[in-house]
Amino acid sequence: MRLLLAIMWLLHWLPLPILGRLGEGIGALLYIYMRPRRHIALTNLRLCFPEKTEEERVRIAREHFRLFARSALERGILWWAPVSRLRRLIQVDPGMPLETFAKGPTILLAPHFVCLEIPGATLGVFSEYSACTIYTKQRNAVIDRALLKGRLRFRPATLLAREQGVKPIIRAMRKGLPFLMLPDMDFGIRDAEFVPFFGVPAATLTATARIAAATGAAVVPVVCTFLPNYKGWKATYYPAWTDYPGEDIVAATRRMNAFIEERVREHPAEYFWAHKRFKTRPPGEPDVYGRDAD
Repeated sequence: MRLLLAIMWLLHWLPLPILGRLGEGIGALLYIYMRPRRHIALTNLRLCFPEKTEEERVRIAREHFRLFARSALERGILWWAPVSRLRRLIQVDPGMPLETFAKGPTILLAPHFVCLEIPGATLGVFSEYSACTIYTKQRNAVIDRALLKGRLRFRPATLLAREQGVKPIIRAMRKGLPFLMLPDMDFGIRDAEFVPFFGVPAATLTATARIAAATGAAVVPVVCTFLPNYKGWKATYYPAWTDYPGEDIVAATRRMNAFIEERVREHPAEYFWAHKRFKTRPPGEPDVYGRDAD
């Protein structure tokens, strides 16, 4: 792993068009050799896009692997490049919601697109704010240290374990820290509800709505995607949701999933399809992934 990090450090000096194309080439190979992950991605795409042909879904899956590997390789730029280079490569549209941060607790809702490291980087590069977020310790200690050092390079952040629940999050938010939240993975049915995602029941955390209700937080979605022609990355900050969460937590969670669906349809290959989004099934419904996804 130290060798891998050394290679990433050397490669981050390359111009982004070269580094990006190299990452995409690696991703094309990963699509061929990572059979279980390919199976998961194609299963997700069949469930979410039944109206598309199999050829179209395979095309999206191939592109997804290319873009995922590209984002992983480009992470070296986020970890080691000068801030001046990051400012040139990251486009914030329409701008950082600094006025919203100043008014009170804020949830930055960041769906799992492959450029998932960009939202945190925008805080460090374009604002004076730190953040609180959920952090899952990596199995490999070398990677874990590198990931933490890269994410904390601009200023300290409050990293919390999922097992701690929402109380530490609420305390940190009340101290003025935006909560950077990635809400759309399957962590089981605990603190979750089965809410449609592309029409398929998906175990979805209700924490976004519950934390917003407890703190009065503004929920500001941020979606990060690639700029065309290897120009960098775009972080789109959407207006804070109005009348959220309302009285019905499940309805609020359904609203969140519907918003994510809309963004996925805009950039289908950039969503994180290699995750078992439908791993947890409603009672009596069969596993959708089968043995090939082990």
